[in-house]
Amino acid sequence: MASAPIAPYNSSPLGNSSSPNASRESLKMEPLADVAMLPGEERVIDKDIIYICPFNAAVKGKVFITNYRLYFKNTDSETPVTLDVPLGVISRVEKMGGASSRGENSYGLEITCKDMRNLRFALKQEGHSRRDIFEIIFKYAFPLSHGMQLFAFLSQEKYEENGWNVYEAMEEYRRQVLPNSEWRVTFINKNYELCDTYPTILVVPYKATDEDLRRVAAFRSRCRIPVLSWFHKENHAVIMRCSQPLVGMSGKRNKDDERYLDLIREANGTTKLTIYDARPNVNAVANKVWAGYCFPVGLGLLATGGGYEGDDAYQNAELVFLDIHNIHVMRESLKKLKDIVYPNVEESHWLSSLESTHWLEHIKLVLSGAIQVADKVSSGSSVVVHCSDGWDRTAQLTSLAMLMLDSYYRTLRGFQVLLEKEWISFGHKFASRIGHGDKNHADQDRSPIFLQFIDCVWQMTKQFPTAFEFNERLLVVILDHLYSCRFGTFLYNCESARESNNVRGKTVSLWSFVNSDTSLYINPFFTPESSRVLYPVASMRHLELWVTYYIRWNPRILHQQQSPVEQRYKELLAVRDQYLKKLEELQLSDSTHLTNSSTPNAATPNQHITHLQTPF
Repeated sequence: MASAPIAPYNSSPLGNSSSPNASRESLKMEPLADVAMLPGEERVIDKDIIYICPFNAAVKGKVFITNYRLYFKNTDSETPVTLDVPLGVISRVEKMGGASSRGENSYGLEITCKDMRNLRFALKQEGHSRRDIFEIIFKYAFPLSHGMQLFAFLSQEKYEENGWNVYEAMEEYRRQVLPNSEWRVTFINKNYELCDTYPTILVVPYKATDEDLRRVAAFRSRCRIPVLSWFHKENHAVIMRCSQPLVGMSGKRNKDDERYLDLIREANGTTKLTIYDARPNVNAVANKVWAGYCFPVGLGLLATGGGYEGDDAYQNAELVFLDIHNIHVMRESLKKLKDIVYPNVEESHWLSSLESTHWLEHIKLVLSGAIQVADKVSSGSSVVVHCSDGWDRTAQLTSLAMLMLDSYYRTLRGFQVLLEKEWISFGHKFASRIGHGDKNHADQDRSPIFLQFIDCVWQMTKQFPTAFEFNERLLVVILDHLYSCRFGTFLYNCESARESNNVRGKTVSLWSFVNSDTSLYINPFFTPESSRVLYPVASMRHLELWVTYYIRWNPRILHQQQSPVEQRYKELLAVRDQYLKKLEELQLSDSTHLTNSSTPNAATPNQHITHLQTPF
């Protein structure tokens, strides 16, 4: 279990960057009795403020800033209004209005969050009253932009289980019955010399030498060569992941790359290797003119156009484009979704507004692509999956296909392994896509790729409610801590960066927290089915908006949508517990009856036997 999350009260501001003229009253520290502060969390500043609540009237209260969170509690109403926002969730802090602004509550701060909500606070206009609070929030929300550490490196939380031990690459490959006569483990990347965004342990065709791998790396964007992600124990088909080939405008060929893909095909004896290119065809063609960079050993810097595997060069391969759009399209889609779900939901035009965001359309395309990958592998054919650089759409497709094919990944522990392997170890650019601790909110690298994947997982749990050991709460917690910077799990862009910053030694894993109380994340209706392949229906009629995540900050919508479901869920759990208890009593009674029947004083055959009927 976690250690008691109460930090010593810190009576002085930490690293206060406020104006020297800030009033003593604005820096006065009051007890924060309502919140259990985390070990390592320290108070920075308190301030009287007005929260402009979008669902009620403006509320007077006090905001408390620590090195981890922004906490607000109202002081002028019988109805409690609180906010508890990890600073890592903040994307943008802006000043609202000026000294000459007119109108009630027109002067203050506007805070844009990464979790679908915005916060607005009003302050008194005299005496630069917002300067200190603005500067402190800006500093602690974006510590990397101010030469400071992320909170994960300051946290002193302790747990019995070390979550960093959840995933161990060799252990996971052994679970898949690897290595074998077709596939071998290579340590060519042990010092990240072949590819600085790949892990140190890779599985490749048995017949491919390390020198072959170096030559292939020269022809793949960012040197991300095709490597094994998952092995089908029965039919020996595999899922391989990589980046695009660097064919360029001239259609350059590489015999080593062509032969390498042939070795992948030959490993399970299929006549055709299917290559799934996640991009729309037009994007793949356009990528031919863009540069890809890599630094393979002894080959120096290469800069050449990208592209795709043409039929003329890869004659034993079939190329399929999956029409999934790039990070920029996804970012704009989420922005449109946020506009219609927060703060107000306009119900009269809800369906057309939702359609205009294209969010569910993108979810459909990602799911549909993963289904195609899973179906091809299930039928006995090996596949290669890539997008441009192999760390965004590629991770979505491989991990979702593996979730469909392998029931282990549908357990609580297995899902953690899946995220550690396909997303964290294989270099999804979490730092670039999320912008941890970085003030540059308009950075074009920002994109909700991982959020989209978790949404797809949620869609699957809705369609197969008994197939997953974990529940919806786990998915929400994962997304909340994707942003919070409380744990080291989602920090940095790749394994080599995490190693150089000693993330495992200096931070706590999210899985330490989750596994300290697994009962919170268990689906009570889980029914293990080891050999079942899940094929979700990827049509707009069967997809729905994840209300409990995207609209959870709206109390009215959430109450209307979720209360009956939550109530029925609790009732079913209570009924289940009741009947399990009755079953145990009957088994005990039956055991006692059998023992007594072997004695001279056994009950007569006419004794009454209770029969139990369930309402399910």
